[in-house]
Amino acid sequence: MKPFLIAIPLLLPLTGTASTLYKCTDDSGVVLFTNQKTSKKNCTVLSQQSPVAPSGGNGTKARAAATPTPGDFPRVSGNEQKARDSDRRAILDKELANELQSVEKAKKALSDAGNQPVDKLQPLRDTVALHERNVESLKKELGNLR
Repeated sequence: MKPFLIAIPLLLPLTGTASTLYKCTDDSGVVLFTNQKTSKKNCTVLSQQSPVAPSGGNGTKARAAATPTPGDFPRVSGNEQKARDSDRRAILDKELANELQSVEKAKKALSDAGNQPVDKLQPLRDTVALHERNVESLKKELGNLR
């Protein structure tokens, strides 16, 4: 199969006009994925989507109107929400402190391993990298809080 034929289905989500995806095979067996059905080829429908209705701005108003909040949905007071946010921040702060300790322990274990073979050091390096990614994620999450 030709590489450009494989890439076509990957690019179709980028097109805004295509609403139907066809898989067409010609008489020589060449497969083509397209949004235009031709009579010269054996075509079958792979997917069909309805056009997206245009909305103003970023589309949140249209989405909100389509899924209104039920009248019996529980409401939270401003003070209760602030308390929940405060609890969340405290939990994230504690997790961050634990991850920072874990990073230090993992780095110490790596330095204590000394001149071990690479295959013995790699799991230790992976552990350090994991904890460092966790620290970055927690910092990002804390930064997203109000």
